Amino acid sequence: MIIKNAQIYQDGGWVKGSLQFDTVFKSINEGPSEIESDGIIDASDMYIIPGFIDIHTHGAINIDVNHLDTTDEVDTLSKFYASHGTTSFLTSIMSDSIENTERVIKIVRDAKERGTSASNLLGIHLEGPFISEEYKGAMNEEYLIKADGNLLNKYIELSNNNIKYITVAPEVEGVNELIKEFKDKIVFSLGHSCASYECSMEAIKNGATSITHMFNAMKLFHQHYPSICGAALESDVYTEAICDGFHLVPATVRLLLKTKGYDRVIAITDSMMAAGLSEGIYKLGPNKVIVKGGDAKLEDGVRAGSTLTQDRALGNLLKFTNSPLEKVVPLLSKNPAELLNIYDRKGSIEVNKDADFVILNKDFEIEKTFVAGKIVYNRNK
Repeated sequence: MIIKNAQIYQDGGWVKGSLQFDTVFKSINEGPSEIESDGIIDASDMYIIPGFIDIHTHGAINIDVNHLDTTDEVDTLSKFYASHGTTSFLTSIMSDSIENTERVIKIVRDAKERGTSASNLLGIHLEGPFISEEYKGAMNEEYLIKADGNLLNKYIELSNNNIKYITVAPEVEGVNELIKEFKDKIVFSLGHSCASYECSMEAIKNGATSITHMFNAMKLFHQHYPSICGAALESDVYTEAICDGFHLVPATVRLLLKTKGYDRVIAITDSMMAAGLSEGIYKLGPNKVIVKGGDAKLEDGVRAGSTLTQDRALGNLLKFTNSPLEKVVPLLSKNPAELLNIYDRKGSIEVNKDADFVILNKDFEIEKTFVAGKIVYNRNK
């Protein structure tokens, strides 16, 4: 298939020309295409950018990951995500009973082995259970435990090595040893934490490479006690950011980007089952969540996930920062791919990489989403 007359995002800039692909990208050419093909899409006045990768989502459209019953529900999520430009995702399982965590891991494992019909399921993100009670957020305190390598290994084996990412609090007993032991198997992110600067830097030295939803559910910066926030800002770790305007106000997003740089921030959704739906009462794991004005909170006012989608995150980033499109795109594509060590095949438009990409119109709205060269969402249909 060929897309012609498009502005194609490549290496932080734009190529005006044509894109040829099957399941992978075959060529990127400047100027008019001379190649004949049965499938040609004219993308005049449109932008071609890499597909979005969401490494932190708990669900959408009335589906909660911790309450999954079937692999069909995972596939339904994949279709919803694709309609918002997400071409790859991790399912985030929040801290829960061992029994239910194992049940959900099996469903996600089976869904991955079966394959999804739209957005590509990369695997599992475990958010806990080795996290702080003080900064548990929407987690149930009874399920938070000290680090347990045997349990984590059991989860890994049960998932058929599909646990790709885990959120841990470095101050929890045994976590630093856990990072050293499993860092070659799983990407570690620090979060839900009251850790000191020193403890956090030790975890980063031991192999943690990310911070979960920066500034949320963690001890904040103090000039005498920089804490986990200070370690995140000073070091080279990636930082997740929920750019919905609620978890981080625009000035905080700008400050984070100025401090970390556009190459070290990852735009996640942290979405819950209310994403794509109207105001009302929903669930996030075991919790009752009230959604009003797009903001999701527990009854005590604590934020509980979001209703964000990645196309809205893109629009918010453009609005919050007044940055050009080419500067913001890596936050949703290259950066998460690099964090998950899959940049050799995803996260950018390059020859021989997976043909996962999005066509945006001049208003930066999703026109079409492609996964492995197949149209999985079409705005006009």
